[in-house]
Amino acid sequence: MGALQTRDRLGLWRSRISGAPLHFVLRCAASGTRTPIPPRAFPGYDEGMDEPEAPKGDKYVETARDRRIANALLLFFLIVVVGGGIWLANAMFEQRRLDDCLAQGGRNCAPAIDAPAR
Repeated sequence: MGALQTRDRLGLWRSRISGAPLHFVLRCAASGTRTPIPPRAFPGYDEGMDEPEAPKGDKYVETARDRRIANALLLFFLIVVVGGGIWLANAMFEQRRLDDCLAQGGRNCAPAIDAPAR
């Protein structure tokens, strides 16, 4: 329901500013015709839907232990994300250094690979 309209006891929509009855019109996009909506077009409308729902008393109550577990999991996730970002940034820096060396015509740009001893 919009902020500038309200419904009275008879089921008519009224402007909250002037109190004048509002007349809604259906618009058909394909044909461009307008059809007025009859006042009782929605007989199944429940007046109770206008009232906010009362909060239900939940049986679950968060404890300090639950908060500690949630915080520990979030901290672990944050450490994994930051560590992955640092690793990715270092890998990109190494690749850029290798590309710069090769672009300048260098021959021994890549670090030496140690072969296993026989």
